[in-house]
Amino acid sequence: MPRSHRRDPDRLLPLDPTLRAIARELYRAVADAPILSPHGHVPASLLRADEPFGNPTELLVVGDHYLTRLLHADGADPHLIGMAGAVADPRETWREVARRFHLFAGTATGYWIEEELSGVFGIDTPLDAASADEIYDAVAEALSTPAFRPRALLERFRIDVLATTDDPLDDLADHALLQAQGLRVAPTFRPDAYLDPDGAAFVGRAEALLAATGHPATFAGYLDALRERRAHFVGHGAFSADHGVVEPFTIDLEPGEADRLLQRALRGESDAAENRALRGHLLLQMAGMSVEDGLVMTIHAGVRRNHSSATLRTFGPDTGHDIPLPTSFVDGLRPLLERHGLEPGLHLALFTVDETTFSRELAPLAGFYPSVYVGAPWWFLDAPDAIARFRSAVTETAGFYRGTGFIDDTRAFLSIPARHDTARRADAAYLARLVGEGRLSHDQAGRVARDLVDAVPRRAFKL
Repeated sequence: MPRSHRRDPDRLLPLDPTLRAIARELYRAVADAPILSPHGHVPASLLRADEPFGNPTELLVVGDHYLTRLLHADGADPHLIGMAGAVADPRETWREVARRFHLFAGTATGYWIEEELSGVFGIDTPLDAASADEIYDAVAEALSTPAFRPRALLERFRIDVLATTDDPLDDLADHALLQAQGLRVAPTFRPDAYLDPDGAAFVGRAEALLAATGHPATFAGYLDALRERRAHFVGHGAFSADHGVVEPFTIDLEPGEADRLLQRALRGESDAAENRALRGHLLLQMAGMSVEDGLVMTIHAGVRRNHSSATLRTFGPDTGHDIPLPTSFVDGLRPLLERHGLEPGLHLALFTVDETTFSRELAPLAGFYPSVYVGAPWWFLDAPDAIARFRSAVTETAGFYRGTGFIDDTRAFLSIPARHDTARRADAAYLARLVGEGRLSHDQAGRVARDLVDAVPRRAFKL
């Protein structure tokens, strides 16, 4: 590959020579630290089966909605780029991505793909139409070797903890097998479909939950059914419960009113206002259960899922058409915090894609409530410049220790080390500036850099 060029070892670090030297030292101290991945979407079945990845397109393109959304915006054929799932001709799909790869110049997606090709496969040749087949063949050859099977990569990436995201009725057999073999792959309780009466699957999921647990179809019985499944997750090593909501809204209802709303929802008779109230009360109840069983409660809020109805009908969810919304936490979560915010057992991690809330809401909340942690930059914000803005927005109010540490939140297994490395470099750059401005000593910055990749996430997620 004659056009190969080495990745800049100082990428993402400051341009100023003095600050770059400081940042380089801080980064080197954490560059090879083990990865803690307390929230993500890599399935446990991938590691349990430990089978070779199919081909470069299946691994790096299909299902990566970070990638497919911008290709779709440029007019690429949705079927060709894998929005519908498996593709007819993986090599031609790869060529299409390569032909349009210039679209990703300056984007986090482009940076991560280059990091994966370089860091995982040792390929530094720029991806374009001319190099597409060479790179495809090189990746395919690597994937055929034992060193590139999932478990070998897990060890190579130094992932000490990997959390998956799982349906409450999952039997978690894959997790039990992996844990018996010494791998810390933890399930995460994700009850969204059982808490949102506006969801098309709510009635069916609720009925299945009640049938599986044998509890009555009352509000108290429904809560008991959820408690039983949470206990199943705790017994299989879970340390968090994750909630993806459009709005972070909670409300404290009287038991009789909560039961009335549930009955109407189960009969399909409830209106939008009733559904909102039931959804908000169930979210508050989840906080109470986290106080009881110790599961860290994470709330990922503020995304309009499936913005394109036509795309949803044709290709389904998680195909690149989720769009951020303005989000407000202070009033919406006040009922939850009034009831549970001072409970010593509650850890509440708040994630948003609305940057305006970082300094206005999340940092002040985390700067007072012992239970609240500021979630890391997430989704559209998990990029170098956005991470720097996040640090500037929250640090002066909440410091470095009221956060969760970085989370990769990814389905793309091979991108995990690239994403964590991005955060480590961005944090080293930010800390170097504080040292250069006399706001931190070298020793203080070194401790913070180390804690951000270890002590901070261990504390927030009770690892």
